Amino acid sequence: MNPRDLPRTAPTIRDVAREAGVSIGTVSKALNKTGAIAPETRARVIEVAERLQFRPNTLAKSLHSGLSGSIGLISNDSFGRFTMPIMEGLERVLAPQGIGVFMCNATDDPAREAAHVEQLMAKQIDGIVVTARRSDRRPSVHLEGLGIPVIYVFSHSDDPGALTLLPDDKGGAELAVSHLLQIGRRRIAHVTGPEHFEAVHLRRKGYLDALSTVDASPLPTLNGKWTEAWGRDAVAQLYGPGKTNPDALFCGNDLIARGAADALRELGRLVPDDVAIVGFDNWAVMAEACRPALTSIDMNLAGLGAEAGRCMAAMIGGQPEHGQRLLPCTLITRASTLGY
Repeated sequence: MNPRDLPRTAPTIRDVAREAGVSIGTVSKALNKTGAIAPETRARVIEVAERLQFRPNTLAKSLHSGLSGSIGLISNDSFGRFTMPIMEGLERVLAPQGIGVFMCNATDDPAREAAHVEQLMAKQIDGIVVTARRSDRRPSVHLEGLGIPVIYVFSHSDDPGALTLLPDDKGGAELAVSHLLQIGRRRIAHVTGPEHFEAVHLRRKGYLDALSTVDASPLPTLNGKWTEAWGRDAVAQLYGPGKTNPDALFCGNDLIARGAADALRELGRLVPDDVAIVGFDNWAVMAEACRPALTSIDMNLAGLGAEAGRCMAAMIGGQPEHGQRLLPCTLITRASTLGY
């Protein structure tokens, strides 16, 4: 048989050492970024490893370190609207440290979530990040006695000792309303989602606090579904003879804001000349397609994910982290308030 016809075996650390002209220990130090070796030696070892397509034995590495080099991400966000940016931020921080992320979708099913936890623990993961499609409080993940770190991101735990990372909904609402006040609006209505959402209460408080800084009275808050249809219905309730006729709308999400913009256009009201609009979420596919393009509050979900990655790496390294942290939101201005 021709030797070329034989199955190709994967390169080993010995092959890398022989090709680079160094010891096996030097290869290990170079690839793991440990130990004191010359920069040119480290660079040569890395170049040889890449050329030979060498892949370290992660099982052996985990047995040596006690770590698997992976974490789990559990979510109930079936569409990925909120989870994918968080995942992006997590991987941006953890991938350079050699830590991978397994993502699981629990779809609001406690039994399915428990099964995912069991599967992740069977992989000997080093930690779990729990996230969701909304930041409301939820039961904690049951990991009693397992000794691995858990972080809740865009999701509350009922465990007061857990580490929870959340966008500052109240602060984001204050940014939105302050912006409307700065461009001269005073009759600002708040159209938002269902009352039982914690974010709805926090954003309403931010709306009221921002109005309290100037001579502007709040209008009644309109609660409904998180949909474009509700945005259109709310406009029908607000505008017309004998109605409130606000000069600005602060909407609880971009879907509501886009529906409101459509309804205002059908009524012959110009945005932003007659009515300025600010949304919440900065969902690009919605905000940029709105006519006019929608000013919105960005919750910086990728930044939340990156912060979760930094915290997770620290916790895996033995540094405890706990408590609730609010990360700031950002105002993204577009034509629905500035008219450009």
